[in-house]
Order: sequence, then structure tokens, then C-alpha cells
Amino acid sequence: MLWRRNLFAPLAALALALTASAGAGTAAAATDTTVAAAASPAASATDDFGSPGPYATAVEVGAITTLYYPRDIADSDRHHPVIVWGNGTGGVPLVYRDLMLHWASQGFVVAAANTPMSNLGISMRASIDMLTGRNADPGSIFFDRVDLEHIGASGHSQGGAAAIVVGSDPRIDTILPIQPGPLANINAVRVPALLLAGQRDSIVFPALVKAFYNAADHIPALYGEVRGADHFTVVGDPGPFAAPTTAWFRAQLMGDRTAGAQFFGPGCGICTDTATWSDVRRNSLALNVPAATP
Repeated sequence: MLWRRNLFAPLAALALALTASAGAGTAAAATDTTVAAAASPAASATDDFGSPGPYATAVEVGAITTLYYPRDIADSDRHHPVIVWGNGTGGVPLVYRDLMLHWASQGFVVAAANTPMSNLGISMRASIDMLTGRNADPGSIFFDRVDLEHIGASGHSQGGAAAIVVGSDPRIDTILPIQPGPLANINAVRVPALLLAGQRDSIVFPALVKAFYNAADHIPALYGEVRGADHFTVVGDPGPFAAPTTAWFRAQLMGDRTAGAQFFGPGCGICTDTATWSDVRRNSLALNVPAATP
């Protein structure tokens, strides 16, 4: 596949560069299960979805999955929803570390598949199985702290296609594919979808993402095209992708009404934010979703 060949080289190079900059300790951690605490972020306003959330974060690198999660989850007084993630072709979770940590700071457990070829979604489904076991294990820090009733799927490029593939799993409650590759069938998805494109993406053209949106007439679906974004804008510092992705998952998985108003109802926030979006579309089913009920 031409799109896979074009994407593999830059993502692989970036992954190697980021791994090198992280130091030998991080590289060694990838071969075993380790836990490393990240710096504690400042608390943010409830409607400032682009700012770090109130949770200090931690990372656990396993053989199949890298987990990003609230550092004090064992002592948490709540159950934390899950986001499963698929990488772009040749990529690894480290490439998307900033976005994963951002979601974790907002209270999510993010299970990122370690595979650089995620299209089939096998490792993403395995991540749910793993967290199900950890949540049931009294010896685990995740014991009875994971909200397995609220799980979202996301990913970038080939991983975006994987999010669509995994969206047919009955355990998934919503999908958020970012610049998804073409090898997926959205007709099998039965949950709300936010499909994101980049205005200047020359690898996964916006028209390819719009094709998924147009085919998703059986579910509440939204299409958002990030102004000026190319295919790698989400890599490293996620920039304009941080806030809307966080708001979507807070609305869909946490029942956050303020977040829901960004997408639903007559006051739809992204619909009027022309500084961030070059094109926003909502299908008829999305138009019928009230802002207060994500």
C-alpha cells in the first residue's frame, strides 16, 4: 500500500529520535514492565480541555501495551474510563506520548498498543482484555479503579483505521479516528464517531476522511478538519488536536455536559470556531443529539 510506504519512514525515524532523546532508561523500559511517574500537572478549568487536567500521570511499558494513567489511581475515589490507541504505520506510543499523557491527566486510562502495524486492531482489543484482568486483580494498582463500561477507541493514520475496526467491538462506546487510513469499514461501527482530518494532509487526504463520514449515516457522526494541519501535526506536541479529542472523550465517556456542548446542540462550539477548524460537519443523527446528553 502506497500510503503505508510513504508514512513508515518518517514515523519510524521520529520514533527513533524520540527514543534516543528520552535516554537509555526509557529504551530499556520498553523491554520489560516498568512504571515511571511524570510531572504533576496543574489543575485546569473544566472547559479548558487543551490544558493539562488535575491528575499527575504515570507510564507503564509492557510487552504488548503501554499504559498512561493517573499516577495515584490505586487511591482514587472513582473509576477511570479507558481509551485504547493505535499507532500510525511504523510508529510506537512514544511518538504520541504528549497526547497520551494529556488524556491521562484528564482522568483516563490510556492503553496504547505497542505494535507499529495496528490496522487489524488485535493489540487494541488485547489491551481491553489486559485491563479487565488488572481491574479484577486485588494485587494490581488498577484493582476496581478502571471503568470498563466506558471505553473509547482512537488512533492516528493506520491506527485511525484500527480505531474504526475496533469500533465494531461491543465493548467500545465511541471512536475518534485521527486522519484514518482507508483500510476499515465504518458500516460495522454502532457507536458515535468523531472523524478528524488535517486541512493540509497530503498522505491521508481530507476527502478520504470525509468518505468515512459520509458512509457513517447510521450513527451520530461528526467530521472535523483542523485548519492548517498536516499529517504529522498530532505527532509530538498534539497542538490543536489536544482540546477537541479531550472534550470528545470527556463527553462520551464521562458524561461531561460542558464538553458535550462543543459538539452537540445549537451552540455547538466547534461549529463556530473557524480559527481551529477549516470544515465541520454533523450528520442528521448528530444534529438530533442534545448538548446535555452526549
